[in-house]
Amino acid sequence: MPLPVARVFAVVPRLFLLAALSLFFACGPKSRLQTNPGPSVDANPVTENPVVDTVTIEPEVFETPSEQLVEDQPSEPVWQEAEIEPPPPEPEAPQLTARENLELALAAYESAKEAWVQGDLENAISQLDAAYEGVMAVDEHENPDILQEKDDLRYLISKRVVEIYASRTTSVGDLRKSIPIELNKHVEAEIRSFQTRERRFFLESYQRSGRYRAMIEKVLAENGMPAQLAWLPLIESGFKTSALSRARALGLWQFIPSTGYRYGMERNRYVDERMDPVKATNAAITYLQDLHGLFGDWLTALAAYNCGEGRVQRTINRQRLNYLDHFWDLYNNLPRETARYVPRFIATLAILEDPAKYGFELPEPYPALAFDTIKVERSVYLSELEKRLGLDAKTLKMLNPELRYGLTPEDGYFLRIPAGQGEAALAAVAEIPAGQLPADAYEVHRVRRGDSLSAIAKRYRTTVSRIVQANKLRNQHQIWPGQKLVVPGRHAPAVPVATSSKGPWVTHNVRRGDNLWRLAEQYGTTVQHIKQWNQLRGSKLSLGQELKLKQTPQGKTYRVQRGDTLAKIAAKHGVSLKKLLAANQLSKRDKIFPNQALLIP
Repeated sequence: MPLPVARVFAVVPRLFLLAALSLFFACGPKSRLQTNPGPSVDANPVTENPVVDTVTIEPEVFETPSEQLVEDQPSEPVWQEAEIEPPPPEPEAPQLTARENLELALAAYESAKEAWVQGDLENAISQLDAAYEGVMAVDEHENPDILQEKDDLRYLISKRVVEIYASRTTSVGDLRKSIPIELNKHVEAEIRSFQTRERRFFLESYQRSGRYRAMIEKVLAENGMPAQLAWLPLIESGFKTSALSRARALGLWQFIPSTGYRYGMERNRYVDERMDPVKATNAAITYLQDLHGLFGDWLTALAAYNCGEGRVQRTINRQRLNYLDHFWDLYNNLPRETARYVPRFIATLAILEDPAKYGFELPEPYPALAFDTIKVERSVYLSELEKRLGLDAKTLKMLNPELRYGLTPEDGYFLRIPAGQGEAALAAVAEIPAGQLPADAYEVHRVRRGDSLSAIAKRYRTTVSRIVQANKLRNQHQIWPGQKLVVPGRHAPAVPVATSSKGPWVTHNVRRGDNLWRLAEQYGTTVQHIKQWNQLRGSKLSLGQELKLKQTPQGKTYRVQRGDTLAKIAAKHGVSLKKLLAANQLSKRDKIFPNQALLIP
């Protein structure tokens, strides 16, 4: 077999050198060599140690090192290989845009989620590292339009990293452990509160718990969490789906708007899912799981549920020596409400564990809610459906508390109805006229001396912020007498509308220029009737005074449309502008607003 080319080129130089040396010694100039003649050596020597003549080589004759003369010493080749051109440089990777970096980071984040679900924690961490590199490659100074997206993704990545590292030390079985009931002076103080001034609240809340507790315990069991957490709504809301706190937290689990949005609960003009017991329970349990994964123990997780994980984390960070992952190490540094929150929950568990020990005789809980679900394709008033089905008032509202106005959304809604009423409800819905959301009313208020926005808001049963927004006020403390303000509010006193004398009463707020004779003419009644209705002894009226009045059918009501003017409305209804202004106590300079109610004489 022929030798490989590389080996041939490696052997040839060595053979050539040996041949050259042999030729040199055989034919080289002897004048430069000194030899010592000796006996000849036979081909078959008889002596054991033959004498070999020594050859002396003068050092200046050879420039080749003497090592090359030793045959068994490997020598380096005297030739050089041909230069090989280096490979062409690899093309540089194209520079990614900020949007592409974020998309790659998001893809890596999703891969990390999948790896975590499958239990591959190392791969999950690796993917999160790649996702974070992609996020940090985005320069927010050059790309301010995607700064929020970058911050959101960075938050998600950091949250997932914390969850993964927490899962390495917390097994699923840990979640099933019960919450320890540790009685100390703080818990005992809350027990005494429930025994005395809050006793009625505790017992009524316990009764209401029967409607929802079985559902909550089922979801807790499915998620491997302590069944004791089913009692958390007792101290949150008293098991009331419409409970509203001073911090604007709403519903059974008391979600503030931002946290509700974060956990997928929708809010619009028709619904607020924070009041839905099923949806709010699922969101609350997910939130509690996240908090337990973050802090590692249930008491600290409950504190964070009350005041937010950021506040608890800052409190922990300020602890230097004493914090050993125990809630009671943090207790004195938490907000007062939160510091009471956890002891109140433990006090609740202690009482329910042994009611007689603490002097309680618990009432029978209300039965669990039993219902069917039907699809309603249009807006329907719950009160009208209740009448058609012969149900008690607010029966459907209790089953569907998330409907803000007792009206199903116009784009379809899965409505809960009492069990066994499905077919009858569908038939009734088909016959009920479609409902509409109540329109916001607008009232024009002329500021008087001594008025303030808070007083005006209270009078019209609206809020200061809505008045400020409607009038685009820069400073809510700067209003002046004579200034006209648009006062929005669903319950604001509107311009009087025409009703039957047998119809409902209307409320008229006395304005500048009003007198009994003009009011009697406007409402189609008499001065004597107005006095009798309002128990007036004389004819004197005061600004802002409320009068109860009835109207005779002398006109109709018109809702102002966008683009309307007083002149257009008068011409449209075939009345003079003067009569329209007089009927509504307006002047030509007054402004009108969409949805404002006007009386057409």
